[in-house]
Amino acid sequence: MADKPKLAVWKFASCDGCQLSLLDCEDELLTVADHITIANFPEASRAVLDGPYDLSLVEGSITTAHDRDRIQEVRRQSKFLVTIGACATAGGIQALRNFTDVQAFMDIVYASPEYISTLDTSAPISAHVKVDFELRGCPINKHQLLEVINAFLNKRNPNVSPNSVCIECKKRGTACIMVTQGTPCMGPVTQAGCGAICPAYNRGCYGCYGPMESPNTSSLANAMQDLGVTEAELQRMFRAYNAEEPAFRQEGDCHGEESQ
Repeated sequence: MADKPKLAVWKFASCDGCQLSLLDCEDELLTVADHITIANFPEASRAVLDGPYDLSLVEGSITTAHDRDRIQEVRRQSKFLVTIGACATAGGIQALRNFTDVQAFMDIVYASPEYISTLDTSAPISAHVKVDFELRGCPINKHQLLEVINAFLNKRNPNVSPNSVCIECKKRGTACIMVTQGTPCMGPVTQAGCGAICPAYNRGCYGCYGPMESPNTSSLANAMQDLGVTEAELQRMFRAYNAEEPAFRQEGDCHGEESQ
């Protein structure tokens, strides 16, 4: 066992959904477990082995000073560090607080906000430490996760598609809902990985996987405006699960009442 690579899974500000995606692998996880030592994974086991670790998977964003210090220690203990999910790669849904006064939120939510210690922003892991690979999604695709683990343990680059959700629609034979139904959809600028589930059920893509490679967000925004989408609605569409991804952040800032 001592010769097996060590895998560690870490949680920061998140819902645990991306960690559960690893547990959802079930039979595949048993195969992976034959080749690695799961050294730290609270969702699966209370047993914890000391580092260093060959591969660390990190879920969640950095929202407190304590977590900012903790992620730096995780980085020091990890040969490779991979962030998993929208929270870790783009600040997550909680990054919506970055667009307003976080103190105002605390005053509304907590009876005694003076006891809350938090940073002003919810930031992706890459804002604080070097990241070797980002696996996007809300939640992530378990098959892509297995590919990433396999790639790093075998010293090769992960084979994760940079294409848009539109490609997945074509693969499953789903007609474009923007063209055929006039339904606003983030698919043309969103990275593939979900299997185009929402368009298959006549719903527009929500952008769960963040921006694809070289997304033309302004062109999509113009097309949505032609469908009657308002400035405020456009801003909300780009300020969702991946609001801190630069491409989505910049496009979101171009819309809404504050941009006019």
